[in-house]
Amino acid sequence: MGDDSDVDAIGSLLADECARTILTETVEEALSAEELSDRCGVSPPTIYRRLEALEAHDLISKRTQPDADGHHYNVYTATLDRIEVDLTEDGLHLRLTRRDRMADRFTQFIGDMR
Repeated sequence: MGDDSDVDAIGSLLADECARTILTETVEEALSAEELSDRCGVSPPTIYRRLEALEAHDLISKRTQPDADGHHYNVYTATLDRIEVDLTEDGLHLRLTRRDRMADRFTQFIGDMR
């Protein structure tokens, strides 16, 4: 999980148009890397690099999606909900709020029962 206080890394990531498009496109629906490549107008390797960086800071989640042919592929959903930037005499500080997905709550519920 990424460190919310890493202003430089998160700021650079959010300054990237492709990363921002991935986040906005995956707010309402989970999308595959191929779908994101089409929507962002960039190559799949570029999408995978951005997804890796977004995952490193816990700004996007990945889950496996089965298809009718019995194959599986990954889909991605934005977890970022809000960013707050505080300016103090010590510098800039970020506070990230992440979305609480139903699947995550269910997994936590089952884990708590054990």
